[in-house]
Amino acid sequence: MNDCAGSMIPVYRGIQEIPLQFGPTVGVIGNFDGVHRGHRQILSAAVTEARETGKRAVAITFDPHPEQFLRPETAPRLITPMTERLRLLAATGIDAVVVLPFDAALAELTAREFVQRVLVEAMGVSSLHEGGNFRFGCHAEAGIRELEIFGAKFGFAVHTHEAVRVHGLEVSSSAIRRLVTAGDMRRSRWMLGRVFGVRSTPARGRGIGTKLLVPTLNLAPYAELLPGFGVYVTRLTVRGRCFQAVTNVGNRPTFGEASFAVESHILDFEPVDLDEETPIGLEFLMRLRGEMEWPSVEALKAQIFRDVARAKRYFRLRAASSL
Repeated sequence: MNDCAGSMIPVYRGIQEIPLQFGPTVGVIGNFDGVHRGHRQILSAAVTEARETGKRAVAITFDPHPEQFLRPETAPRLITPMTERLRLLAATGIDAVVVLPFDAALAELTAREFVQRVLVEAMGVSSLHEGGNFRFGCHAEAGIRELEIFGAKFGFAVHTHEAVRVHGLEVSSSAIRRLVTAGDMRRSRWMLGRVFGVRSTPARGRGIGTKLLVPTLNLAPYAELLPGFGVYVTRLTVRGRCFQAVTNVGNRPTFGEASFAVESHILDFEPVDLDEETPIGLEFLMRLRGEMEWPSVEALKAQIFRDVARAKRYFRLRAASSL
C-alpha cells in the first residue's frame, strides 16, 4: 500500500494489500480514464452515500488499462496516466483507491468470481455505483442486470447512473479522445470539466541545464494522448510558476526531415530553475491552426508572429473577462 502523491489517501495495489475487515465500503469500479464529468458524478454519489452511512468510499480501477493488456495493438492512448488518474480521483473526496493489476489471472475471472473474491471477500462492498454500460467478468460477460442479481445474492445494493450529457454531447472517455485527437479543445474541456493537459518532463538540450535560459521548451517523448498536429495556445506550469505559451505539436515539416516534437514558445518568459527531471504541466487552451509546410523559413516566421499575436490577444481577453 502507498499514498497517492499529494493526496494522502490510501492506494492499495492489488487485493493482497487490502487490510482485513476493510468494509463495509461503497464502491465504484471503472477505468476512470480522464476522471471526466461522468466519472465524477458517479464518484460523488458514492462519496455522499459513504458520508451519510459512515462507510468508506472506494474507487476500484485497473493497471494497465484492460485494452492495453487484451488488445495492445489497438489500445487507446490514455487521457490520464495512472499517476495523474490517482491525483484526480483523490480530489473527488474518495477515501481510498484499489488498483487491480490487469493480467491473465484477472482477465480470466468469471463475473461471479470477481464479485465474490474482490468485491465481497476482499472489500466488503455493501453498495456499488456504476454507469449503465458497465461490463465485467471474463470476456465482459456480465452487465448491470447480472450485477444486480449478484447484489441480491451477496447482500449489496447496486445504483445505476445514466450517462452525463454536456451541451447535448454524451460524456465518455472515448468521445474525449476523439475530440482531443481532432484538436477540439473546447468540447473536450466541456466533457472533462477542465482543460486538457499533460504532465511530463523537458526534453534534453535546448538551453536546459540548471536553468531554462531560452524561451523555447520541448517536452520529453510522451507515450499517451496528445492533441492532433497543429499549433495551440497553451499554459505551461514549471515549479509552481505559470507561463503563457504557443505550442506546436507535430513534425516541423519546414525544416527538412520530419522530427516529431511538442515545442512550446513561452510568451512571458523569465529564466526558471529546470533540469531533465523537473515536472512540467502543459495545458492546451485553444487550437490556432493545423500544421503546415511553408515555402520558406521567412514565411514560417511571419506565421509564427501571427500565431503569437493571436495567443496574446487570447490571454488579454481572458484576463479582461476575469476582472
